[in-house]
Amino acid sequence: MNDLQHAGDEDRSPAASRQGIQSVEIAMTVLLALEQSAGPASLTQIAALSGMQPSKAHRYLVSLGRAGLVSQSPSSGLYDLGPAMRRLGAEALRRMDEVALASEYLPGLRDRTKHAINLAVWGDHGPVIVRWDYGSHVLPITVRVGATLPMLSSSIGRVYLTHLPRTLTDPVIAAQDATADQRFTDEEIERIKADVRHNGFAVTSGGVIPGVTSVAAPVFTTGEALPLAVAIVLPARLATDDVLRAVSAELLNTTGAMSAQLGHQGAATPEDRPSTSKPARPPRNRR
Repeated sequence: MNDLQHAGDEDRSPAASRQGIQSVEIAMTVLLALEQSAGPASLTQIAALSGMQPSKAHRYLVSLGRAGLVSQSPSSGLYDLGPAMRRLGAEALRRMDEVALASEYLPGLRDRTKHAINLAVWGDHGPVIVRWDYGSHVLPITVRVGATLPMLSSSIGRVYLTHLPRTLTDPVIAAQDATADQRFTDEEIERIKADVRHNGFAVTSGGVIPGVTSVAAPVFTTGEALPLAVAIVLPARLATDDVLRAVSAELLNTTGAMSAQLGHQGAATPEDRPSTSKPARPPRNRR
């Protein structure tokens, strides 16, 4: 092997593979500043949000404008995201498959908790299971992908109850109440929603299948898209306070990462989420 590397040879060392172009990274801070401004912004605002001097920010805005990534209003002089940026955003959304992206996180969540995991989307008649990964523990349940879950007695149903508008959930609840053994009062429903908002997740035990406890949390997507929901399902006999504390924390970390991956700006970081030091206990089976 030659001791000297030819000048044209590519450096394939790990350090070289991590090298980037600093000016591109700085330009991204300008674009992110425009995103954070939530509307047209002045040069002064962009410079403050990006942490640089106005003269430096202006040079980057000029270059980004030439590429169509930034535009400037001829009348107000304010800057905004340009036509090329809008095309990139629209194309990124077109290519995004929320279920496929979220599903990539499920095997890891199953392996870390050792419990069954399911993913649900909102359907015409309520939450619909689109994926189920079995865990290490046998459950007294056979799950069919495509099954619709009850709104009030399942943890996933309660997540959708809390995070969707009543115009969507009320008709589903009314239809399910027609065949339900036990109906919930308006006060009980509001209490359920308040608990889910406070904890960041929903817990039920025996509401769908006796002997099964489920912990569910939402996965938010971009814009006005309806959220997904992920649940960890375990035998009720194993659902001690310590276990619920551990699985709920793992669930919130994972769904937060999913939401961020799907472009949700409000995705909570672990320190933003409610403390899971005192896990919510599942309600008694009312059936």
